[in-house]
Amino acid sequence: MAEENKNTKIQEVEGMKTDSQPAPSKQQENPEKFLEEFNWHNYQEGIDPIDDKKLEEFEQLVAENFVDTLDDEVVEGTVINITDRDAIIDINAKSEGVVSLNEFRYNPDLKEGDKVEVLIDVREDATGQLVLSHRKARVIKAWERVNRAHEEGTIVNGFVKCRTKGGMIVDVFGIEAFLPGSQIDVKPIRDYDAYVGKTMEFKVVKINHEFKNVVVSHKALIEADIEEQKKEIIGQLEKGQVLEGTVKNITSYGVFVDLGGVDGLIHITDLSWSRINHPNEIVELDQKLNVVILDFDEAKTRIQLGLKQLSKHPWEALDQDLKVGDKVKGKVVVIADYGAFIEVAEGVEGLIHVSEMSWSTHLRSAQDFVNVGDEVEAQILTLDREERKMSLGIKQLTPDPWTDITSKYPVGSRHTGVVRNFTNFGVFVELEEGIDGLIYISDLSWTKKIKHPSEFCNVGDKLDVVVLELDVEGRKLSLGHKQTEDNPWDKYEQEFAVGTKHTAKIDEMVDKGATIEFNEDITAFVPTRHLEKEDGSKLGKGDEAEFIIIEFNKEFKRVVASHMSIHKEEEAKIVKQAAKKSQQEDKPTLGDANADLQALKDRMEGK
Repeated sequence: MAEENKNTKIQEVEGMKTDSQPAPSKQQENPEKFLEEFNWHNYQEGIDPIDDKKLEEFEQLVAENFVDTLDDEVVEGTVINITDRDAIIDINAKSEGVVSLNEFRYNPDLKEGDKVEVLIDVREDATGQLVLSHRKARVIKAWERVNRAHEEGTIVNGFVKCRTKGGMIVDVFGIEAFLPGSQIDVKPIRDYDAYVGKTMEFKVVKINHEFKNVVVSHKALIEADIEEQKKEIIGQLEKGQVLEGTVKNITSYGVFVDLGGVDGLIHITDLSWSRINHPNEIVELDQKLNVVILDFDEAKTRIQLGLKQLSKHPWEALDQDLKVGDKVKGKVVVIADYGAFIEVAEGVEGLIHVSEMSWSTHLRSAQDFVNVGDEVEAQILTLDREERKMSLGIKQLTPDPWTDITSKYPVGSRHTGVVRNFTNFGVFVELEEGIDGLIYISDLSWTKKIKHPSEFCNVGDKLDVVVLELDVEGRKLSLGHKQTEDNPWDKYEQEFAVGTKHTAKIDEMVDKGATIEFNEDITAFVPTRHLEKEDGSKLGKGDEAEFIIIEFNKEFKRVVASHMSIHKEEEAKIVKQAAKKSQQEDKPTLGDANADLQALKDRMEGK
């Protein structure tokens, strides 16, 4: 067809040159005039003269029927022939163009007469042939279409070629676009390979012209439809309405359910009347289930669902005959420092406070008595069906150890207990489960000066004790440890009586004197002036000498010694008188003795 048009045009042009009936030439009619008017320039150039009007008509025909073959312009051509290697394309140019069949691999059904878009690649090759490119034309047109689709927000078709890091590669108009994994669907994708090889609809969401990158989304199309569906569905929702849905996603805090275009959330606390650690204990992905509408927000399109509300509350199904004092069995489901929650029936829990786990007044953590999952028996202490609360006790299943306390632990009886804890003023000792007693710090030792009980014993140590006092109503025991032994100061009262002499070394020099250790219990104080030796010098640390006891106080565990009184007879006499006086009055006489000694010293110094 194109060839016939060309022939017709050429004939029309040639028809401008000759007539169907030849007429006599000007040369034949008037040779002289012909020579005068002869155009020697046209003759030398080899061009026959043509009328300007006819030339204009010819140029108009060319402009109307032949394309201007610009290198950067995409034109439409027609396949007029297909060889083994090339496709011959007519673009209404002076000659046909050639396109390699490799550029049509995407279209194996290409045939003669098909319209294709091409770009002028080479105007004339070495053989004078017009070379076209279909691939370049497709790329240019593809970018035009992609940009137009992005600007206008139109939907495009794309072929999912393969998977890549973070998503998929999609062929859109011959351009490789990126489909992020998060933009494939509104629900989480578990199998990306299922989309490879599919043709899907997409929306162009981003174009980077600098790097020639295109990002498409299938999710955007779904979301647009879902938003419309959401508004329609939410407009028909009512609280208490029961709907069927499909489990779409499971999280640690709840379950998302697809209600047919709109999602709702079942919080973990609304899945079961019983305590659960994770929603997957109750439901699984893609499971169909009935749910009830608890609440919804039309503005934010959020729907709160419930599953447990479809069944009767366990407290309503609890045995009506159950009462305070009854024994129940259950499983430990939660443990806190203050107690443990026991599930006595599905969805019905009772609290055992740590104080109700043992008769011991020494409170410990609930973990010391039970573990999660333990099966325990307990007694109902309180039961409030309206508030749906129940308190339980374990210790009530064993006898109260204080019921026969007077016969088991009478005053004066000796026992062995375990140190449980300390206070600043004493030690708590457990004699048996539920029976604790206190040893005051002053009752720990006869001889040691103890600032804190931890200096004397450790938690867990066993101590022998004597019951000092018993308060049954107050449930208190007063114990003593030092009372399990004789008071060594009774013996020391005779051994270190005033006037007795002992040999020892100066242990430490202290303020206003020195100290000497006669044994592990007796440490005596020597005033500075009583350190004077016979030659007038004074004893120092480490010096060994003989000392005389000038004061002994059992009550305050105070012993005072003197070396000076050994070699000064008059002072020794005063000491003896003081000792005699102390035996008569049963009171400390150090002050009197010191006064007499000071008076003697004053007389000796001439005062």
